[in-house]
Amino acid sequence: MQRHYKTSLPDEAATLALGQRLAHSLQAGLVIYLHGDLGAGKTALTRAIIQACGHQGKVKSPTYTLAEPYQIQLQGRVVTCMHFDLYRMHNPEELIEAGFRDDFNANSICFVEWPEKAGALLPPADISIHFEILDEGRLIELCFHTKAGQICLDRLELLK
Repeated sequence: MQRHYKTSLPDEAATLALGQRLAHSLQAGLVIYLHGDLGAGKTALTRAIIQACGHQGKVKSPTYTLAEPYQIQLQGRVVTCMHFDLYRMHNPEELIEAGFRDDFNANSICFVEWPEKAGALLPPADISIHFEILDEGRLIELCFHTKAGQICLDRLELLK
């Protein structure tokens, strides 16, 4: 049973606050898809989550590199957080050629911007986040598709 969570993000502070809440609800092995137009806030939210998970350095947009890895602490263990931006991919096979499919495993969390560019080559999302640009701020909808995703929603609701 898929569950949803909708909220508005009127400004950057709200995005940071949601990122902090989401960071405390995550577990290793998740695949998170981010959907929305250019400038909708996909990278900003991902950056907020990674920094809330304890990453001390800069969190770069992977627009030109396709992927950026980060080591974070999550529930007492080191987890690799992969941030993918597939916007510049021309065909799904580029994902295979780059060797990124191996990054989707039980010891990582993968954030994927523009997942539709990879076609059916990506594993299904545990969580998908949809961004809508409003006149002021953003409206986002989080969809929790799997049992692992729904555990995150339960944790998220506990943090309210």
